[in-house]
Amino acid sequence: MKIEVWSDFVCPFCYIGKRRLEQALEQFPNKNKVEVEFKSFELDPNAGVYDGKSIHEVLAKKYGMSIEQAKQANRNVGEQASSVGLTFQFDEMKPTNTFDAHRLAKFAKTKGKEKVITEKLLYGYFTESKHLGNQETLADIAVEAGIDRQEALSVINDKTAFANEVRTDEAIAQQYGISGVPYFVINQKYAISGAQPTDTFINALQTVWQEESALPNLMDLSTNSVEDASCTDGNCAIPEKNE
Repeated sequence: MKIEVWSDFVCPFCYIGKRRLEQALEQFPNKNKVEVEFKSFELDPNAGVYDGKSIHEVLAKKYGMSIEQAKQANRNVGEQASSVGLTFQFDEMKPTNTFDAHRLAKFAKTKGKEKVITEKLLYGYFTESKHLGNQETLADIAVEAGIDRQEALSVINDKTAFANEVRTDEAIAQQYGISGVPYFVINQKYAISGAQPTDTFINALQTVWQEESALPNLMDLSTNSVEDASCTDGNCAIPEKNE
């Protein structure tokens, strides 16, 4: 079973959804036969690099609400994060463009480090208040993930490096009609939208596994009697000679 996850590193529900999927997998008997692959999605491709504005200010401006309303909305999201063992430091978050972070994640994938750097980028942004638009910060995270710093910086500084891989993911998301994240695609056939409850993921895993593992129910389109033209148990039917 393969699960493709479209997400962004500054999307709080992406981190929450990721953790709920992981919790579901821990309860799934066939978890060792499940492959999870992360896909790039930018919530705001036109976002600038962090300019000092808080996430509360950015949210208030985007949705036309007061700073206090934005803070309350973020507190509500923080409570959902806490329910799955995550700690979100909204007051210190540094909202920024994530294109370089996505390119770095694609590079990490070539090193077999996709899962670890995805977790570290999310944790770095939401819990450690790291600036994911800063090249040195991204290099630090790459080192934490077991990647050579100079190799990482070389990729980060080259704006064309792994850009096509990121754009390809985003193009596929458009083809699927994905307009929000997180978005989970199972076996390129089933979809789960949003940070659904853990039980939803558990039920989905079980349902897909049972359906994909079931033997096909074949419809017989034969026109002749099977006894006249088949072999069974080592014996073959002997056609009667036409007179």
